Amino acid sequence: MKLPSSGRVLLRWLKRRLPGTLFGRSLLIIVLPVALMQIAVTYVFFDAHWQTVTARLSEGLAGDIAWAVESYKEDPTPQTFARLSQRAEESMSLSIALQPGRQLPARRRDPPVLFEPFFAPIDRSLNRALTERLDDPFWFDTTRYPAYVDIRVAVQGGVMRILAPRERAFATQGHIFVLWMTVATVLLTAIAILFIRNQVRAIERLANAAEAFGRGADTPTFKPHGAKEVRRAASAFLDMRARIQRHIEQRTALLASVSHDLRTPLTRLKLTLALAEPSRRTAEMKRDLADMEHMIDEYLAFARGEGGEAAEPVRLRPLIEAVSEGARRLGAQVEVKVDPDLAATARPNALKRALSNLVMNAAAHGDRVEVAARRAAAGALEIVVDDNGPGIPAEQYEDAFKAFARLDESRNQNVKGVGLGLAIARDVARGHGGDILLDRSPLGGLRAVVRLPG
Repeated sequence: MKLPSSGRVLLRWLKRRLPGTLFGRSLLIIVLPVALMQIAVTYVFFDAHWQTVTARLSEGLAGDIAWAVESYKEDPTPQTFARLSQRAEESMSLSIALQPGRQLPARRRDPPVLFEPFFAPIDRSLNRALTERLDDPFWFDTTRYPAYVDIRVAVQGGVMRILAPRERAFATQGHIFVLWMTVATVLLTAIAILFIRNQVRAIERLANAAEAFGRGADTPTFKPHGAKEVRRAASAFLDMRARIQRHIEQRTALLASVSHDLRTPLTRLKLTLALAEPSRRTAEMKRDLADMEHMIDEYLAFARGEGGEAAEPVRLRPLIEAVSEGARRLGAQVEVKVDPDLAATARPNALKRALSNLVMNAAAHGDRVEVAARRAAAGALEIVVDDNGPGIPAEQYEDAFKAFARLDESRNQNVKGVGLGLAIARDVARGHGGDILLDRSPLGGLRAVVRLPG
């Protein structure tokens, strides 16, 4: 069933207002029903119990006041008033005084605005009870005295004033019930926060360990913790991490063996050509061997990936300067704009390989290269490589990162490369938890932005 547009708008509004963290949502799941239950119980208590009890008490008080007024009207003498006053004081806890020549106040005293919702039901209940029992004009005030209710009735020759204890007019223990409900809600919320926080912390540790492993950092202190399901997930992560590490170690050992086996015949061929008589054919063979050696290096670098290298603090200025020297030897003008104190936590050799690919690629297609580094939002690090080369069309930016991609009439079209430079660079950046993005450079060529987490 499709929701109407107003329902979809309300649903989107609720989604924006709901907490996004697991801790916030779990707390909401537990606390919201408890709070709703407490509100419902409090409402039922006041509506069905407190107001009913207050109404009964008001009716009883109104009956006693009606008795006192009728008794005095039957024999309005000082002796009669003295007897009924004494009886009311002893039997009904009512203090009655006769005020000859007085009149009822013109208007009732309003309660404070803050307490108006609390006093309004009391006033309505007492007013209804007095109206039903008394035929004479009356006036009352429930707010002037903390412990008493002031009630005045017009009688012959003046006003009869009755001061009744507050508990005779309404149930005075309602605030205690509300207090206990509030304390219970706060206590249950605090307990829920403690338990939920303990469970969420285990999930956060698992997420941090997985993120650190993705960046190549080691977390030897991580152990399964928390609920049974979370411990199962943590154990599965540890098993997966162990399998991946074994795979990386085996691949590294295999690549080292392949590298040695391939370089041995290449070395013999290079030695043979070095001893051969110089000629045009030997020169071409030397170039072919150099190209073959370069391709093998790129294949191995791409397949090696991170190679199990540990992350450590790296100062960027010396690393970028070392990379830029190779580009300067190609004849490019390289300008480095990096703060000497700027550092990042990274795998030095992998990061150097990625930046070398980007800077050398820029120098191969332009004669001016600028390398800058800065802190971006949320502490992330950005390394920007600009050049004034021909650039790449925007629609081919993603294709340039594909392994072995050689874009015709683009930057990857070079005799020596095999289309792995940008693929290796992005693989390294993503291995650090970041990425590489391409854009149009202010210099007119290509801009490569390496983003690394802070």
